[in-house]
Amino acid sequence: MTVRKILPEDNQQVAGIIRTVMPEFGAQGQGFAIHDREVDDMFAAYTQPRCAYFVCEENGKVVGGGGVAPLQGGDANTCELKKMYFLPEGRGKGRGQAVLIECLKAAADMNYTWCYLETFNTMKGAMKLYEKNGFEKISAPCGNTGHFACDVFYKKQLKI
Repeated sequence: MTVRKILPEDNQQVAGIIRTVMPEFGAQGQGFAIHDREVDDMFAAYTQPRCAYFVCEENGKVVGGGGVAPLQGGDANTCELKKMYFLPEGRGKGRGQAVLIECLKAAADMNYTWCYLETFNTMKGAMKLYEKNGFEKISAPCGNTGHFACDVFYKKQLKI
């Protein structure tokens, strides 16, 4: 298993993962990240300033990934953990933990103080991972992500 930064040739596989996994959890209607324009060119989206996206590759196949970017409509000290999804064969083996660690390291290196995320109530495994890594549930969304269908929100302090 390898965790590395996204490459242009990963775009199709990552878009396929997002479009496969989100509907599996009932997250396919309006207000979910599956409809974000960046899904088709994640490399371009996450090579912008203060952004990073990591993929988890196994035997030459991308099985998942996740990234961080500035929180739209938020303060400059807060990033958002974004587009963290794994195919079934990439779950329950520590792959999400490995990608999350890289995302949090990158966020700290880019001088973010807080990491925010939005998820959906059906994504129980993801919520366990976030809580295990010090994310705390908050009662309302932050910023203006456009993901109005998400109904669970977390925040983690990265630096004091």
